[in-house]
Amino acid sequence: MVLKRTFDIIDLNFANRQREDALAVKRGGVWEKFSTAQYKEYVDAFSYGLLAMGFQKGDKIVTVSNNRPEWNFIDNGMAQIGVVHVPIYANQGFEEYVHILNHSDARMLIVSSKDFYDKVIEPSKSAPKIKSVYSFDEIKSVKNWMEIIDLGRKEKANYESKLKEIKSSIDENDLMSIIYTSGTTGLSKGVMLSHKNFVQNVIATIDILPVKPEDRFLSFLPLCHVFERMVNYLVQHRGCGVYYAESVDTIGENLREVNPNGFAAVPRVIEKLYDKLILKGKELKGIKKGLFFWAVELGLKYELNNANGKWYEMQRKIADKLIFSKWREALGGKIDVIVSGGAALQPRLARVFNAAGIPILEGYGLTETSPVIAVNHRYFPHMKFGTVGPLLDNVEVKIADDGEILMRGPSLMIGYYKDEEKTKEVIDEEGWFHTGDIGELHEHNILKITDRKKEIFKLSTGKYIAPQVVENRFKESSFIEQIMVVGAGEKYAAAIICPAFHFLHGWCARHGVKFRDNMDLIQHPKVIDRYQKEVDKINKEFGNYRQLKKFELTCSEWTPETGELSPTLKVKRKFLKEKYKVKLDKLYGYTDEDGLVGLPENDAE
Repeated sequence: MVLKRTFDIIDLNFANRQREDALAVKRGGVWEKFSTAQYKEYVDAFSYGLLAMGFQKGDKIVTVSNNRPEWNFIDNGMAQIGVVHVPIYANQGFEEYVHILNHSDARMLIVSSKDFYDKVIEPSKSAPKIKSVYSFDEIKSVKNWMEIIDLGRKEKANYESKLKEIKSSIDENDLMSIIYTSGTTGLSKGVMLSHKNFVQNVIATIDILPVKPEDRFLSFLPLCHVFERMVNYLVQHRGCGVYYAESVDTIGENLREVNPNGFAAVPRVIEKLYDKLILKGKELKGIKKGLFFWAVELGLKYELNNANGKWYEMQRKIADKLIFSKWREALGGKIDVIVSGGAALQPRLARVFNAAGIPILEGYGLTETSPVIAVNHRYFPHMKFGTVGPLLDNVEVKIADDGEILMRGPSLMIGYYKDEEKTKEVIDEEGWFHTGDIGELHEHNILKITDRKKEIFKLSTGKYIAPQVVENRFKESSFIEQIMVVGAGEKYAAAIICPAFHFLHGWCARHGVKFRDNMDLIQHPKVIDRYQKEVDKINKEFGNYRQLKKFELTCSEWTPETGELSPTLKVKRKFLKEKYKVKLDKLYGYTDEDGLVGLPENDAE
């Protein structure tokens, strides 16, 4: 059998490489494992159940779920009878839920828990095509998904030959899933992805991923995210067992329990992982603390291909034995790879983790490209810090005259659901997809992303600023959780800064700064002065026109639930500009209010 459809992965594994822990999840303090045979039986039973309920090829089912084996059972159960899976984030707002549930034409809604049920049940009442709601967990007065499984098992004899017939008729170009991508403005668009889109991405990346069939992979990013979903298919096709973490908060504990060989993460998770390691180092005393930070500094200077010379590599071996080996133990002791995607990774993190023998492979892509366009390999010269690595062998990329990255290939989406106009806006007549990202191609076909096309702005002085470059550097500060750089049409760049409140509260405790709440905290003179010093320090790394001349602090965290961030933790600039209009006006002197935070006004060069 040749891999052409996503559900072929299950059949190939069942025929060639069965394992007792194909999927696993921790529930009630115990890891519950599902064998390959159980996996396939659940998938087929779900297909039989849907067929018995009258579902046909092209029907849509929306899911709102955490990561768990059941997600795979229903995902593949839908796919092999041509039912389209529409997985959506649990942290959507009410308006987005109403939009997706209606726009997708879904007939059924499946939720994983009561928390998710409570979030989505009211908006689902505005979607007349949804005829039934099911849940994975037991919820009073809500149908349980096992009713579909039980129906399928009961009706197996009646639908077994029908399932075989439908499976063989599913073409690789058939619509398999619609993923709603919100971007940073407006209501989300439904990206239509085929079996071929995902499968070709899997085929193009499988030899790059340094894991073996007997390995384990930990999963915690939402499976409704195209990045985690493709990696989920990828590692299953490799033959790995996939273990679903209890939550993002238990990653550390789950890593030590599972001892996985790899996991996928967005940069913010890697940043927090690094911050935790650094905090541990700060708790050390005397020579141990000195050795810890000597090793960190050494790691931050790491270059590939022994470029730092023999003396550096000798020091790194010592650092590895004394310090870095303990980092690996904290991650379970067997990590062969961390795949980073979803946003730009700070090059310093790629350096220090690779120096510590924890390989981070940063990649790049979009929901519309299923998602990977390029990814760093394990070794030089096909790994380069500060880049997203070489292009995949089966995609074409060219750089437009204005620097925009254009892509075409078998992983490019079918189009946006019910929106030909927007589809034509991003896919030109020659089939090139306009990514909206600015980049450069280097030696070995290595791609470097420099910014988002739509986010680059020009100061009134005529100077252009790529805000992500500035933002990513400022987010390296332990004091800064998120930041939005502004200044379009103004004389200088400024920023709204969301403090890292957990770290800031600790700093206040150490320096005797007392405060009632976060609103009081961000107005405290000592806090403002400390942030000014941090801004001054980082500003020195930029040319004058890219330096932040003023800033304002926020009193609350930015989250997807409160609207400041997208579900993939990208800053939603339009929302923030509306929410913080008063602060933005103060930054540029459009208000007479007192209390401006930041430097005196200076003209930018």
